[in-house]
Amino acid sequence: MALMGSFRNFSTMLKSVATLGINNSVVKLLVENKEDKKEIAVIYSTFFWLFWIVSSLLAIGVLVFSSSISSLLFYTDVYKIPIQFFGLLLPLMVINTFWLAIYNGLEKYKSIVIIQIVSNVLVFGATAILIWKHQIFGGLLSLSIGELLMLLVTFLFVRKDIDHFKFDLQKVISKKYLHVIKRFSIMALLSAVIVPLTLLFIRNGIVQKYSLHEAGIWDAVNRLSGFYMLFFSSGLSMYYMPKLASIDTESEFKLELKSYFKFLVPLFLIMLIVIFLAKAIILKIAFTNEFSSIEKVLIWQLMGDLVKVMTLAFGFQIVVKTMMKRYFIGEIVFNVAYLLLSFFLMKENGVEGVLQAYFYANVICLFLILIMFRKLFFKTN
Repeated sequence: MALMGSFRNFSTMLKSVATLGINNSVVKLLVENKEDKKEIAVIYSTFFWLFWIVSSLLAIGVLVFSSSISSLLFYTDVYKIPIQFFGLLLPLMVINTFWLAIYNGLEKYKSIVIIQIVSNVLVFGATAILIWKHQIFGGLLSLSIGELLMLLVTFLFVRKDIDHFKFDLQKVISKKYLHVIKRFSIMALLSAVIVPLTLLFIRNGIVQKYSLHEAGIWDAVNRLSGFYMLFFSSGLSMYYMPKLASIDTESEFKLELKSYFKFLVPLFLIMLIVIFLAKAIILKIAFTNEFSSIEKVLIWQLMGDLVKVMTLAFGFQIVVKTMMKRYFIGEIVFNVAYLLLSFFLMKENGVEGVLQAYFYANVICLFLILIMFRKLFFKTN
């Protein structure tokens, strides 16, 4: 679980760097230009050529330095083949992200949901078989093969909805849209680098102070959190973000905030309560007996995720409206607080200390965000 977590952090970082915040900027530009077919063709061409070039250069770098990357992530170069395979597929992964971003910008939510369901079923089957046949090596390889399967599923839907993807692929990178991409990309690059690095440093700290086993327990908690957070954040990306992209006034944003905290936060809280009450059953189904200690420490992750969802109400607005200063401050403060508190609290409480650090870091970040948006609450109409 710990080794898979390291590779997942690395692959997420590279995909994020390769796509440079493509999803958020595509959503924004398509919402603003959805009636202008000629302008959309220029947008498509700009994104396609820019990200194809960036992802190809990154892929070459991964192939050249695969042994060093393997040693950094896994303390051995035995697993360089899954890393090389990931490098080869990276440009194709960017195309898949590009297609899904177009679906999102066009608000084709039904297609996105079906693509996600079909893809995940196929990925689950491929992952199970590869781990069964090749153990850890197969598990690492499955992360790349899963991306390839997702691309194939998305391609089938793109062929079916070809009218939405018919555009004149010009050999052009528009300076006008490059400026918008640049703003989103700077924001995305910060998260792409700082978040995986924070997790890698924390994991290495747990391994050095305790063991790989304890690091695996912490990663298992993160994976469990990732499953239900994906369920919730996917809905936010499909509905809440395009909604924010289409509003222009503070009063409209306040209405969206009111709706968010009235309906979405209570819904998420109910889900967390159900998870906490049924944690023994969930852990028995999801993990082996070696992960039983998760039951004692899960509460900290659940509370941290609740605070995080509250912060996301403002976080999506910061991203959509490209409030770069606020974004940088929020990301840096959270990750630095998470890292420092993790090393401080793990001395006494081990893995539980790291999960406590996650909760406290989210509280600090929420408090900071509320200060940033204080005028929104005290400003008279």
